[in-house]
Order: sequence, then structure tokens, then C-alpha cells
Amino acid sequence: MIAEKKPATLSDGVVDWLINGTRDERFIDKIFADMCVRLQQAGIPLARSTLHVLIQHPQWLGARFMWSDGMSEAEIARVDYDVRERSEFIGSPASEMFDGATEVRENLERDPALGRKHALYDEMRAKGLTDYVGWPLYHTLGKRHLVTFATDRPGGFDESHVAALKNLLPVLALVSEIRIKNRLARTLLETYVGSHAGELILAGATRRGTGTTVRAAIMICDLREFTKISDNWPRDDVIDLLNDYFDAMSEPIARHGGEILKFIGDGLLAIFPLSEPNAGANLLHAVTEARQAMIALNARNDGTGRAPLNYGIGVHVGDVMYGNIGSSTRLDFTVIGPAVNMASRLEALTKQLGRTVLLSRDFADLVGGQFELERVGKHDVRGFSEPIELFAYRG
Repeated sequence: MIAEKKPATLSDGVVDWLINGTRDERFIDKIFADMCVRLQQAGIPLARSTLHVLIQHPQWLGARFMWSDGMSEAEIARVDYDVRERSEFIGSPASEMFDGATEVRENLERDPALGRKHALYDEMRAKGLTDYVGWPLYHTLGKRHLVTFATDRPGGFDESHVAALKNLLPVLALVSEIRIKNRLARTLLETYVGSHAGELILAGATRRGTGTTVRAAIMICDLREFTKISDNWPRDDVIDLLNDYFDAMSEPIARHGGEILKFIGDGLLAIFPLSEPNAGANLLHAVTEARQAMIALNARNDGTGRAPLNYGIGVHVGDVMYGNIGSSTRLDFTVIGPAVNMASRLEALTKQLGRTVLLSRDFADLVGGQFELERVGKHDVRGFSEPIELFAYRG
């Protein structure tokens, strides 16, 4: 039986380009903008187009890529998780599509009183657009995204234009899914293991025992009396408290070039690789800002009747093994070595010595005279044969 040949459409050349000409392009926003320009060149009177995608990100529900006539790059906007409760979403084409519609078409030239009611349609009419159409993009496992097209051609899109745009959908769905899942893989790795470790894993560092030696400043932070708090506070309050505490600590670390490798209960482990010449100073700047953020957090907590949060930070510098450790089927990308153990022991000593931040002599030598440090004296450190000279940092 001979398969019936599909009728040619204006977008056939664009479809071929999507299949064969985008293999080396990593980003869907670039592909999307190029596709819109190519549709214009193929004779489709495209004036505006959007691509809406749902993503798995700790901060964002999704993203919207928008292209308009004359643009060489798509405009990217992130979409918050609470967007579905907002007027910009309620009654919009996106809400119709995510509620199950298989097409949204609106003649923007007719009397607005006879058409759909939403601010988006008023905005498009004000810009001289005459016709609008949107369809779902189907990805695997039932996931639905959305693509829309609009024109300013008098009379709107004709049937050949609509047929050509529909002809794109299956290939655009495949091309966009590949890029979105590539981005998702990066997002998940950045979220759970950090950006640098994520890049190494994506580059193929996935075998157990593989790794490298890195010289770094190491910072370990831990909450005080967390067991008491978790035993006596409601679960949701404990989770909120931990999230606020980690925000206060983590954001300055990331801002100053550090990488958080893991959260351990109520503690965190971060490194500042010495490949960055100012790594030691950057760590202490991060500590200063984190302490200021904790002061502000405790002030807010005091207003709600919560006790202040106390914490300790241990800092050391040295060589660490950075790589894959674990069982044959479950790995952790982390750092190990005597230098990590030292930072952990110093953090434990902060409570005993009544200091919030304790630094080793090696780290104090690294930052030289850039910061005012208080000599605390030599102290025995569990697991190390000789007493270690320690310094406190008040920030």
C-alpha cells in the first residue's frame, strides 16, 4: 500500500531546517527566534509568536519565549508558581490550553464585544494585530506546552498560513522537548549538587572513584540546638526556619563565588576553590553578609515569638578529593579529606570556645592582613595529633 503524500505547505522548508539544521544549537529560545524569521521568509505573515513551557525548577513554574517582528532574539520571561491565581492567566489562551483546549483562535479585527475577554487580546489589538491562533505542543508522558502565532495582515491568516503553522507542530514539539530536557538536566544537577559539580557530571564524570584533587577554602556551618527546635516546634515551622536559615547562608556564598556541595540536616558544606585568587577573602565576605542576614532573620523571628537561631562556622584551607563516592548504584559528588575533617572539627569547637566563626592558622595565613582576626590560641582538635592555632572572625 502506498502512503498518501502530504500536501506541500509554506513551512516545509522550515520543517526541514528544524530537523536537520538545528543539531548544533543548544538553546530553544535561539531556535524559536530563528524559526519565526524563517517562517516570515517563507511567506507567512507572522508578526508575533510565543512559546510557553513548563519546567521543573525550584523557583519557577515555567518560561515564556516571545518573538515579535524585527527581533533577532526571543524575549525570555520566567513564570512564577502562583501565576494560575493571577488575572494575567485567568481567562487567557494559556489557561484555556492547559484546561484541555486543542486550539484557540481569535479574530482580532471583529468587535471586541463579540470576542473573548482578556487583557492580552486588547493589548494585541492595540498593536495592530488582526488574528491569533494557539495550539498545544505535546511532549512525552502527556506533558502539554503551548505555542501561539499572531499576524497584522488585513483579514488575518488565510487557510494556507494556518496549515503551514500546524505542519510545524510535531517537529517543533520534538525539537523543543530535547532542549527543554537538556536544560532540565542542568537545572536538576545545579539544584541538587551545584553548578560546577553539575557541569562535571554532564561532561561524563559519573564513574565511582573518579575525581580530582582541588585546593580550596572549606566552610562548614551548623545550627545550634536544632534537635531541641525540631522536637518542640510544628513540622512546617521547622521547615520554614531551615529554609530561611539556608537562604541567609547560601545566597552570600553563591554571590561570592562559593559552591555549596551539600546540606546535611541543619548544616552545609561549601568550598571556594583557590583557582580564584581571592577565594579566601571571598569566603570571609560571604560570612560577613551571611551573619548580617542572620541578624535580620533573627529580628524577624523575634517579632513572631520565635527564639533566635544560633550557629557555628568552621573554616580551613587545604587539598580535598573532589569526585564520585558511594555504592555501585548510588553516588554522591562531594569532597573528602583531612582538610574537610578539620573544618568540621573547628565548627564543633565554636560552641565550646564561645565563638561564632573559627578559622585555622592555615586559612588565616591565606588571607594575610586583609581582615581583622582575633587570635584564640592553640587548641586540641579531635582526630589531629598536634594542637591547632585558631583565630576568630567577628566580621
